[in-house]
Amino acid sequence: MLSTYTYPRYAWRHPVELDTPGTVARHPVVVVGAGPVGLSAAIDLAQQGLPVVLLDDDNTVSVGSRGLCYAKRTLEILDRLGCGQAVVDKGVTWNVGRTFHRDAEVFSFNLLPEPDHHRPGMVNLQQYYLEQYLVDRAAQLPNLDLRWLSKVTRVTPLAGNDDGALIDVETAEGAYQLHADWLVVADGARSPIRRQLGLDIDGKVFQDRFLIADVVMKADFPAERWFWFNPPFHPNQSVLLHREADNVWRIDFQLGWDADPEHEKKPEQVIPRIRAMLGPDREFTLEWVSVYTFQCRRMADFRHGRLLFVGDAAHQVSPFGARGANSGIQDADNLAWKLKLVIDGRAPEALLDTYDTERGEAADENLLNSTRSTDFMTPKSQASRDIRNAVLTLANDHAFARALVNSGRLSVPTHHHGSPLSTPDAAGDRFSGRMTPGAPMDDAPVTVDGHDGWLLAHTGNDFVLLLFGDAGTSAFDALAGDAIPIRTIHLPAEGIAARRYDARPGTACLIRPDQIVAARWRSPDPAAVRAAVLRATCNA
Repeated sequence: MLSTYTYPRYAWRHPVELDTPGTVARHPVVVVGAGPVGLSAAIDLAQQGLPVVLLDDDNTVSVGSRGLCYAKRTLEILDRLGCGQAVVDKGVTWNVGRTFHRDAEVFSFNLLPEPDHHRPGMVNLQQYYLEQYLVDRAAQLPNLDLRWLSKVTRVTPLAGNDDGALIDVETAEGAYQLHADWLVVADGARSPIRRQLGLDIDGKVFQDRFLIADVVMKADFPAERWFWFNPPFHPNQSVLLHREADNVWRIDFQLGWDADPEHEKKPEQVIPRIRAMLGPDREFTLEWVSVYTFQCRRMADFRHGRLLFVGDAAHQVSPFGARGANSGIQDADNLAWKLKLVIDGRAPEALLDTYDTERGEAADENLLNSTRSTDFMTPKSQASRDIRNAVLTLANDHAFARALVNSGRLSVPTHHHGSPLSTPDAAGDRFSGRMTPGAPMDDAPVTVDGHDGWLLAHTGNDFVLLLFGDAGTSAFDALAGDAIPIRTIHLPAEGIAARRYDARPGTACLIRPDQIVAARWRSPDPAAVRAAVLRATCNA
């Protein structure tokens, strides 16, 4: 099989710990796992000034396209981490998805139905490119120590509340120990650390198999997500087609539980399936082939003392809906600012319990949507199959049935409406729209200090107060000197941003460091804003 990508091999560097046997160096934060989630967490923490050690047992990026679809919210987070533009420039932008039954279209959706957003609904890009861009960004941060070919063999949580964990690391030149005040575990779905500690992960394993084929070909298909139920070229099963960078196309074939994975990966099995789909005259080469099953499972708790689990180490979903890497990167986004405040002594450790609360809620939402999608796509009883087929048949002619077609509800960020960190609207304040406390920010074109740009580019990493119109600005500007600084941005009370935030003259919105709305007011005062920040940091 040919590959269009040259895999980098990153150099192993001699750690100073091997020079002082028996000495255990102490580090504020250690992250295990240099996939997209671990890299995102390490970069976010390092950008905020924390020294971070990142350990990985390999010395290259992921093999094969693997994670592929990066949603709008994830792109916005990657912007803040310094590599969003590279992902958009290299990747394939799309907003439209189409679902077919046999050879007729029965359903379509648009991930970005309104204009004036900086980022698209989705970008397709092979995971190895994303990891490469994140590694490049990590190399620019002098306080991020990325250690390749460093295998974690054991984690020993220490008894004291302030003691963290001991980490045993194995390298080609010997073994050593690290003492981590805080350990972020991002070592993947099989998580050796989770298993070693005997931590449970509960849920459902789906008894079906799917073949992934990354195909290099030149085709004039539009940059859209196409999904077929029972197509003529693959009867009684489903097929998914996506475009990637470098003229690579991802094709997923449902195989059934009885399929032999090793047999199905052979080129003599894969190529006839692709020819039946594309026709005999289409030229293509295989870049990567894999057969997978999937699970919908999660840990009961994502925080275990000073061990914090993120991404697939904490929760796993089916790949249909692009919820894996997207939700994992959003885990890191939720965690980093909270951990920074706790390490700096500006917030109690209780703030980290809200990481478990909020991202547990997100995991439950993702698991529910993922399970529903998978049950519709791969019914496990004749009755379920009959209902699914009836819905697909009705969808040909009836709009009500099209809303029931489920080929994978695409990843959207969770709205933490009931978050303990959010300040409810005051009784007399009336707002409309989706920018409620707990909602991820909507972007909008803005002019700030005479410069045109995008709203989200002016937020993130700290608390920000959006002030619309004349809201007594001098009093609010003084909030920048608080123990937890609050930066102010002055916006007009008309225009796209004002409409999206239902703003009138005097309206204010408090934004968390992870770009989630914490509070909003029609007539705010500095005391109310300070109280909302205290609540959002568990200092109230």
